[in-house]
Amino acid sequence: MNLDDTIVAIATPAGRGGIGVVRLAGPQSRAIVAPMLRLKQEMEPGRAAFGEIVEPRGAGAPARLTTAETQIAAGGPSQGPSSFDPLPAKRAGVPAPHNPSSHESAQRIDEVVVTYFASPHSYTTDDIVEISAHGSPVVLRHIVELCVAAGARLAEPGEFTMRAFLNGRIDLAQAEAVRDLIESQTLYQAKVAAQQLEGALSKRLQPIKQMLVELIAVLEAGIDFAEDDVSVLPDATILARIDAVEKPLEQLAASFAYGKIVHEGLTLAIVGRPNVGKSSLFNRLVERERAIVTAAPGTTRDLVTETVAIGGIPVKLVDTAGIRQALDEAESIGIRKSKEALVDADLVLVVLDASQHASAEDAELLRLAESRPTIVVGNKWDLKGSDQQSGVRGQYSIHTSALTGEGIAALRGEILRHVGGEAGTQVERGFLTNVRHQGLVRDALAALAAAKNAVRGRVPHEMLLLDLYGALRPLDAITGATTNDDILNLIFSTFCIGK
Repeated sequence: MNLDDTIVAIATPAGRGGIGVVRLAGPQSRAIVAPMLRLKQEMEPGRAAFGEIVEPRGAGAPARLTTAETQIAAGGPSQGPSSFDPLPAKRAGVPAPHNPSSHESAQRIDEVVVTYFASPHSYTTDDIVEISAHGSPVVLRHIVELCVAAGARLAEPGEFTMRAFLNGRIDLAQAEAVRDLIESQTLYQAKVAAQQLEGALSKRLQPIKQMLVELIAVLEAGIDFAEDDVSVLPDATILARIDAVEKPLEQLAASFAYGKIVHEGLTLAIVGRPNVGKSSLFNRLVERERAIVTAAPGTTRDLVTETVAIGGIPVKLVDTAGIRQALDEAESIGIRKSKEALVDADLVLVVLDASQHASAEDAELLRLAESRPTIVVGNKWDLKGSDQQSGVRGQYSIHTSALTGEGIAALRGEILRHVGGEAGTQVERGFLTNVRHQGLVRDALAALAAAKNAVRGRVPHEMLLLDLYGALRPLDAITGATTNDDILNLIFSTFCIGK
């Protein structure tokens, strides 16, 4: 990738909208846009300027800029201020980048707002120009074509963010957080991604890496300068210092169980016998009539799914067919799918009829759900007689009435208690949400375990250092200090164009 190129792309989603943004980044950004802009005020760093996009030089496509024009657009002078001149005069004696009369007579394409970010105070640390026009795909595409004709190159997917990483503006963990922020489905996911973008994970890793580097430095000094009486650490001290690195890494690795749920969401299967109110509970949680509900048992024959946010966690709800002895082939297929959904779910909602005594089928259903985290719901609580028992295992996890809405809020709270979330116990910053990061932390822990075994086996420090460096490299790869090009291309290829 040539970082000296000037790249251009539409930075807003495909389709029509009120506003669309074309973004340029690179040393020639201002030179490229100057001939096509007729601004009401001069283009200044960090300020928006209102104006018009016009056909450069009155033609359908712009000619390449001359050396003098390129010099002007890079910060040189004009022959005098004017309403259309986007660049301030700084030096005398250099021709203006364009002819006033030709600019004034040029055909207008659209009204725009232009924002200029001067290097290095920009997202990529390059000069960046963003042109906000009306969100017509035709207009935005034409602006891009004008920029390409003037010397820009179409940006690759994620190239703006990759430049920010390569230029040291952000580290790799922060770059991946940009993608997570774009793909957020809930506000809580966006907040977590914003924390990562601020460097929460990198800040959590920094003291861990520092302790490891300090241990490596001491051991290296003991090997290289033994003749200078540099003390070599005793085995007990080395083990203690490895433990000091290992413990916070283990805590970080353990955070992935929650971080994965935050990043990907979870699947919740609602299972039970026919006519216990599964579909009614499903509709209450979805907050609309999504599943068909009738008084006849066995209405639901196939899986019905919907994703909702509970405490900021995306939860895929799966309404299933009632589990009983099938009466026909269609119901048999539905029941088989219900059992498969139960096995595949991250969390299972077993719905029992609180208005009836527990049956053998209920007990069998609970047995099937034992392999998964389970919430036992006693539904139809509004019909429960005072003389009835509380059901299987002495009591339900939660009591609800899908008809009246009683207990629905408590059910949401119980689901949230199982998965964490905004109101959960997970309040730490910088937890793992990325499978790649989790694998690297595990690699570092494996190398630390090998290092401890090497110390106990009285292996020479030269060999011990190999294990310690083996623990450091995966941590560097999280932030990008030792990441190869193949991994970079894989990561940034998943970004959208224009970001």
